[in-house]
Amino acid sequence: MLRTLLFDLDGTLLPMDQDRFMHGYFHALLPEIAHLVNPGEIAGQILTATQQMVENEDPDVANIDAFKKFFFGTVDVKEEQIWPIFDTFYQGKFGELSGFTQPSPISREICRSALSKGYELVLATNPIFPDNAVRHRMNWAGIGEIPFKLVTTMEHMHFCKPSPKYYLEILDRIERTPDECMMIGNDVQEDGVAGKLGMETFLVRDFVIDRGLGHTDFTHEGSLEDVLAFVEGLPDLSSKAATRA
Repeated sequence: MLRTLLFDLDGTLLPMDQDRFMHGYFHALLPEIAHLVNPGEIAGQILTATQQMVENEDPDVANIDAFKKFFFGTVDVKEEQIWPIFDTFYQGKFGELSGFTQPSPISREICRSALSKGYELVLATNPIFPDNAVRHRMNWAGIGEIPFKLVTTMEHMHFCKPSPKYYLEILDRIERTPDECMMIGNDVQEDGVAGKLGMETFLVRDFVIDRGLGHTDFTHEGSLEDVLAFVEGLPDLSSKAATRA
């Protein structure tokens, strides 16, 4: 029985063109660290370390520690020199990047409707950003005050999408089985892999990402508006609980 809805953030609850956003992200970040690194190489070094973090599957290493291991293994700068700059950037200037996104009031409606029906919510955003960056993006999407049971960030997660272990870690943390959950997202590979574990899946096609790496069947497909209609049509778990009581 469906009890928990897992939502992707970028391109799903926070509509955006991923490439446009990343261009704006590096345009804002590079001036902050240019005095410590080679400006012509640092973007590639960050992306490479991020990819290595995504591929790391050591359950004893949090994503943030995996990123630091790979990043500081390739750049000629010490952690104590640059990491506080990253922290300050994510606390402040990162918050000014909302112009590279296209927030929709529908996202908040979806979450509020699901909560009113008694469903648990998980913000299953790929945990490649720190908590401060995720919180900014939640606020842009209008869901900053939504009581998610879990928000996945790089500080406390040990796996990334598209690894099935990312979803297994979520299930372990929220104490749910796959058949009790649905993953809702715009990435065919990263979000669709949840279906291979037995979750229902909903592909949001507004800003769909498909790398063409094999075919993935989704339980449902449609726009963000279709997600709202779907959620509004779900059984009311809260009323069932009240009836049983």
